[in-house]
This record gives sequence, C-alpha cells and structure tokens, in this order.
Amino acid sequence: MVANCLKCSLLAFFLLLLQPGWCQNPLSSLDQVLEQNRRDLGNNVVMLVWRGDTLAYKKELGDFNSKTVKPIASCSKWLTAALVMQFVDEGQLSLDDKITRWLPEFAKYGKNYITIRNCLSHMTGIEDEGGFLKKWMQRRKFTSLEEEVNSFAAREIRANPGTDFWYGEVGLNIAGRILEIISKRRFDVLIRQKLFVPLGMRRTSFSSTDGGPVNPSGGAQSTADDYIRFLGMLLNRGTFQGKRILSEKAVDEMMQLQTAPPVIKRYAPKVAEGYDYALGSWVLEKDPAGKPTALASPGLFGSWPVVDYCHGYAYIVFVKSLLSEGKAEANLQVKEALDRIYPSTCR
Repeated sequence: MVANCLKCSLLAFFLLLLQPGWCQNPLSSLDQVLEQNRRDLGNNVVMLVWRGDTLAYKKELGDFNSKTVKPIASCSKWLTAALVMQFVDEGQLSLDDKITRWLPEFAKYGKNYITIRNCLSHMTGIEDEGGFLKKWMQRRKFTSLEEEVNSFAAREIRANPGTDFWYGEVGLNIAGRILEIISKRRFDVLIRQKLFVPLGMRRTSFSSTDGGPVNPSGGAQSTADDYIRFLGMLLNRGTFQGKRILSEKAVDEMMQLQTAPPVIKRYAPKVAEGYDYALGSWVLEKDPAGKPTALASPGLFGSWPVVDYCHGYAYIVFVKSLLSEGKAEANLQVKEALDRIYPSTCR
C-alpha cells in the first residue's frame, strides 16, 4: 500500500515537472514579434500559420479577426495564377500558348508573340503606365473584362515579350479573359466554382464592388481564414485536407523562376526591389542551385501571404492599411522568427 502511494506521488511529481514544457508553445514567440511591429503593421492585424495540414497559430489584434472580409489587391494574382494552372492540368491550354489563339484582336496590332507565361510573369511588353488612382479611373470606363482586355491590344508595345518586366494589371487580366473564353463563364463565377468552393473559401470573391469590370490581377476580397486555406494547398503540393486541387507538376511550375533582377529594371514595387518573380508571386528565397524555395504575393493594402517549402510552413499577415517599406521589414522579421521555430529541411 505504501509502495503504491510512493509510486503515485513520484508520478505526480514528474508530471508537474513536465507540465510547463507541454504547455509552452514555441509559436508563442510570434506574439512578441507582432507586438513589436504593431505600429508598422497597423493596429488591426491577423496572423495565421499553417503547418502540415492544420492551423498551427492564430493571433488577432485590434478590431480585426480572421473572418474580416477586405480587399487583398495583388494577393489576388496568386489566386489567378492557380486558376490558370488548373486549366493547364486539364489540358485546355499551355503556358507557352500564344494569346492570339483566343484573342485575335492582338494580332491586328502586331502582338503575335505574347504567351500566357508572359502574362503571368508581367513580361507582355505592353505599356502599363499610370498610378493606382489613374488605373482605377481608367477601369471604370469599361463594363466587362472583355472590353478592358480588348483595349490592351491597341496599346503601345514597350518591349519585346519576355525581355522586360513591368508589375501591373495587364498580363493577369489578359489571362483571366482567356479563361472566360475557354470556359464560357465570367471570371468571378469561374474562379469561385473551380478554386474557392473546393477549398472552402466561402467569403472570397472577385465580384466587382466599384462599378468596373472584374479584375483578376487585383480585385479579390478575402479573409485570413480563407486565404490560409489556399496557402495550405500550395504548401502541400496541390492538396488540401485530402482533396486534390492542383497537380504537383502545376505547383512546381508555379514556383519556377521567370525573371531576375536585371530584367526587373523598369518597374517593381519598392517593397519588392531585389526579388525575382515566379508565376503570380515573388521569390523570397532560393536554394544554392537557384531554385525558389519561399514565395510571397503581398498586396497594396498590406496583407502578406508566404509559403516556405524548406521550412515547411505557410502564413499570412492580414492587415488593412497600405503596404509600405515598414510593413515589408516587419513581415521579414515575422518570417525570421518562424524560420527559427521551424528549421530548414533543405540541404
């Protein structure tokens, strides 16, 4: 009887010793990083981290929460690139197809050599001048994506396709219009059916709220809860919770380097200077052989989604104030903290 009591006491003692280790979450160190950078990120911030096939971390600050719907600007580009790759998986198009196969209007203006790959990597060579406000005003003249894309055909050629990078709306919107032609469905309906519904992204849409046409390059609204599902799918090479959304080959193609800083010499956002570009996303990190290992697609309104294949995580910092150099630096600090928590498995 005494021996049994002694054994129980020892067991209880060791359980008490181990309890702090069990309760301590290494991801809790992110709380401090977010608080330290809260001024740059803004008072309203949500951060979610995806690891394996589950949500590993969630932090909500201010009046924002993970279900808050807001415009995500250029974070939209990654979504549109993924939709294009679904059509590639289905054999309905190739990245190296000429856009004139579906848009003969471009041939009339000598734009015969632009490919869908050029469109997804901002290398069409078509003039894309003007700031955010000017572009917004121009888009309001059109009632459909078809009208807007037809107007691109008549624009001046700035450079030969594939030789000059200009970060903007032209290429992704051309690609979106081609998907409309192939599917005979509006882009906003199409992406909801083929990407958002299968991923359970119930609050995400490309429906226009400003009276202009749908905008595949920057017109999505989403939530942190929804977008992390998309990132989790990319992290897991095209599957989400056992459901195949993209082939592994398609995900690998989306990671391929399309440009390099010497080519990105005309226009790139200040926060992206020095980075290369893949398909719909910026390349944050590469392995020694030059293969991209970490990708991001930040938006004008400040949100910052990332997938890191070497460290094995995806995350999004979801905010509602304009992107700035301060926000870029804050996000890099967040990533550095995650890299310490999840060491690289790449050699």
